[in-house]
Amino acid sequence: MSHPVPESMEQIGPIRVEHDRNRRQFSVRLNGCHDRAVLLYEYVGKKIVDLQHTEVPDAFRGRGIAKHLAKAAMDFVVEEDLKAHLTCWYIQKYVKENPLPQYLVRLQP
Repeated sequence: MSHPVPESMEQIGPIRVEHDRNRRQFSVRLNGCHDRAVLLYEYVGKKIVDLQHTEVPDAFRGRGIAKHLAKAAMDFVVEEDLKAHLTCWYIQKYVKENPLPQYLVRLQP
């Protein structure tokens, strides 16, 4: 017996991460423009960012959205030649599962 899929659980299509430097966040629009997944960061030094928090709405969890946000944030750290402090547990997990040399050399204790 099949059950109808709630609208919020439908495929969200290709995941596109947006970077808002002024608000210091990466985001993915979900379900049109109403819902968003976000990764927040702050500069804690001239060339040091603290990747603080990742949040994906409950209805969209388990689809790899946070992984896209974490990758975009770590790629930003590399591209901008920054150091990163990983306050967010999910980004810590992402780097542990994706121990790319260009990520590892940028980590702050």
